[in-house]
Amino acid sequence: MTAVIRSWPRRAMLLLILVIAMAGYWLFGSQPASGYITESVRRGDVESTVVAIGTLQPRESVDVGAQVSGQVMRIHVQAGDQVQKGQLLAEIDASLHEATVEADRAALDGLRAQLQDQQAQLDLARQQHQRQLRLAKDDATREEDVQTAVATLKSAEAKLRQLRAQIAESQAGLKGNEAQLSYTRLYAPISGVVLGVDVKQGQTLNATYQTPTVLRIADLSQMTGWTRVSEADIRRVKAGLPLYFTTLGGDERRWHGTVRQVLPAPPVDPNQSESTTSVAEPEKVVQYTVLFDVDNADGELMPQMTAQVVFITASAHNVLTVPLDALLGTPGNYQVRVLAKNDQPVLYPVKVGARDRQVAEVLDGLGEGERLITGEAQNEERMSRFQW
Repeated sequence: MTAVIRSWPRRAMLLLILVIAMAGYWLFGSQPASGYITESVRRGDVESTVVAIGTLQPRESVDVGAQVSGQVMRIHVQAGDQVQKGQLLAEIDASLHEATVEADRAALDGLRAQLQDQQAQLDLARQQHQRQLRLAKDDATREEDVQTAVATLKSAEAKLRQLRAQIAESQAGLKGNEAQLSYTRLYAPISGVVLGVDVKQGQTLNATYQTPTVLRIADLSQMTGWTRVSEADIRRVKAGLPLYFTTLGGDERRWHGTVRQVLPAPPVDPNQSESTTSVAEPEKVVQYTVLFDVDNADGELMPQMTAQVVFITASAHNVLTVPLDALLGTPGNYQVRVLAKNDQPVLYPVKVGARDRQVAEVLDGLGEGERLITGEAQNEERMSRFQW
C-alpha cells in the first residue's frame, strides 16, 4: 500500500509531460507553414473621395439698411414672409425731408423767375447796344454812351449766366434731397424670404456714421456651400468636380452639385494680428474654402445648415478591383502576391487607377478571379486557439 502511494507523484509528472507535448503539437505542429489569407480579383465600383464639412448659405442675400435717420413709422413685413422685388418693406418718418424738398422747390421757382427777369434785361441791353452802334456810325451819339451800352450788355449776360448756374446748383440740391426723401421708404431690392427684422416699429435710427440694418432678405431657391478642405487634400479638388452632401437631419437624403470655385487663399482669422498673418502656425491645419452651388427649389435646405460634403475626385464603374491590403510597394510601383495553382506565392507588378478606402481599380497586370495574398493565416489561427 505504501509503494502504491509513493508511485502517484511519478505518474502525475509523466501525465503532465504528455499533456504539454500534445498541446505543443496541437498549437505549433498541426498547422502548415504556408497558410495565407486570400481575396479574389473581382469587378466592382471604385470612388475616390475627399470628405469635408461645410455650411450652407443663400447664394443671393441682402441686408436692407436705412440711409437716413429718423423714427421707424411702419414695418410692413415680418420674418418668414415671401417678398417680391420692389415691394414696400418699411417707412421712416419723412416730415423733415418733405419740408426740405418743398423749400428747395420754392427756391428753385424763385431763381427761375429771376432768370426770366434777367433775360428781359438782357434783351433790352442788347437793343440799346445795337441802337448806340447805329448812332455811332452817323456820329449822332457820344462815345461815352456807346461804352455804357456795351458794359450794360456784358453785365446782363454775366448775370444771366450766374442765375443759370444757381438754378443748376438748386436743381442738384433738390435732386439730392428728393433722394433722401425716397430713402424714407424701404423697398425690397430682390425677391426672396425675410430672414429677420432687426428693428422695431417706433425705434429711432441714426444713419449719420453707420448704416443701420433694418431687415435681411435672401433668395433661398439657390444655396451656396462654403466648405473648408485641408491643405493635404486641396490639390485634388478643382472647379467642376462633382460632389454630393448630406445634412444632419438624419433623413439620408443626398444633394448633388459641382464645385464652383476654390478660393486661392485660406480665410483670415479676424482675431489674428497683421504681424502673424504671414506665418502659419505649425500646429494649426491650414484649410482652404471651396464653394459649390445647389438647387433648393423645394426649400428643404436652410441657411447655416451643416453639410457633410463628399467630393468625388475619381470614379470607375464595373472595373477589376484589388484590395488595398494586397498592394505592396509605393505609388507608381505597386506589386501584389498572387497565389499560384501550386499554392505558392508569385510576385506580379500591377498598375492601379482610382482608389477608395478599401479597393483600387486595376488598370493592368491582373485578371478577374486571380487569388491575391492579403495576409498570413497561421498566426491568426494560432492566436485564436488561446481564446476561450
